Amino acid sequence: MNYQNDDLRIKEIKELLPPVTLLEKFPATENAANTVAHARKAIHKILKGNDDRLLVVIGPCSIHDPVAAKEYATRLLALREELKDELEIVMRVYFEKPRTTVGWKGLINDPHMDNSFQINDGLRIARKLLLDINDSGLPAAGEFLDMITPQYLADLMSWGAIGARTTESQVHRELASGLSCPVGFKNGTDGTIKVAIDAINAAGAPHCFLSVTKWGHSAIVNTSGNGDCHIILRGGKEPNYSAKHVAEVKEGLNKAGLPAQVMIDFSHANSSKQFKKQMDVCADVCQQIAGGEKAIIGVMVESHLVEGNQSLESGEPLAYGKSITDACIGWEDTDALLRQLANAVKARRG
Repeated sequence: MNYQNDDLRIKEIKELLPPVTLLEKFPATENAANTVAHARKAIHKILKGNDDRLLVVIGPCSIHDPVAAKEYATRLLALREELKDELEIVMRVYFEKPRTTVGWKGLINDPHMDNSFQINDGLRIARKLLLDINDSGLPAAGEFLDMITPQYLADLMSWGAIGARTTESQVHRELASGLSCPVGFKNGTDGTIKVAIDAINAAGAPHCFLSVTKWGHSAIVNTSGNGDCHIILRGGKEPNYSAKHVAEVKEGLNKAGLPAQVMIDFSHANSSKQFKKQMDVCADVCQQIAGGEKAIIGVMVESHLVEGNQSLESGEPLAYGKSITDACIGWEDTDALLRQLANAVKARRG
């Protein structure tokens, strides 16, 4: 008897566009490449203590509407220019969403938001949007969730995050070791910082692992290690943005032989998943910065044109400029928050 033992749970396999196809269709313009290079250099200098400005990664929880994303980018670019002496503002442009169970996984996975999973379309839309944002002069940041997508988008990312659910993952640490941009590792979902500290050390070392080439062929990749990695405090069982928490994390980093640098995520467990509380977290962190705390090198904020969020499952028409994943602060609060951060940096300078 012949047994069929392979692909028992696979319904269908479709061809994925090779990265080179999109890179040739939407090549980085001189302007876009310039934006990325300058932002990466600025973030590197902040991480090395040669720039006392604050890195601010701010934007929608996830991108679902490129038109609203571009309007947000236009507004953010104006504030980036205005506050550039105090802040290095980078737009959060997240196309992939890690889910605790199930749900919409982001613009790349399901761009039409109808469970049709047109991933090739999603990659096209994502690259074109990233190109437009960078071409305007605004740098972009994203989360890296898998090993393949970076080949389509990473040249247009100025900063990357490895999320709380994947910081402990060996393949994500290997990926980070080869990324051309600085990378932040979030503390674990339970609040432990050891996994992030281990990840920073691992990503700083060279690795050899399996991935794909720009032509879509399976390949063996050797990396040189990424020295521009840092921790992101996102809370756990309780928030971890207070001065006491920052002091504890600094101690943990020192013991591990790492620079005492932290980025604070104003959202997620630090805001107890209540989007308005991001403003309270901001006030506390601004107080620490203004008080002279140099270890806080960056912050993350979930913000959109319209505050709150809406459900994709409701069947109702979607409101423009409002998140369909985590709730975000609106534009008015965004403007106020960025000015508060800029003032805190001024105060830290004395």
